[in-house]
Amino acid sequence: MDEFIKVMKALSDPNRVKIIKILQRKPKMCVCEMQAALGIAQPTVSNHLKVLEEAGLVFHEKTGLWVNYSVTGGESSPYAAMLLGALRHWLDGEREIAGLFLTLPAIRREEICRK
Repeated sequence: MDEFIKVMKALSDPNRVKIIKILQRKPKMCVCEMQAALGIAQPTVSNHLKVLEEAGLVFHEKTGLWVNYSVTGGESSPYAAMLLGALRHWLDGEREIAGLFLTLPAIRREEICRK
């Protein structure tokens, strides 16, 4: 039951759900890109990613200078797998999520980090 509760708690925050949704739409994003998309502070994004990673919902990999985050396939938990699969189809029509999707193509890490 602990594994189930960890996944449910990870998805109980609207910003964490938004992170999952944008990573499903645009895999391999860095913290600065998510920060730009969500309009929240970098430490807050990092804390949300830590919770999502501990629940088996996202993972990170270092590529050169970048640390990229992506959605897992849910391999570590059947609960994570089930909810990630459902989230692929849920909420896309919600105003906030649809708005985030529209901003993603314009978010480029090179431009953000150049500032």
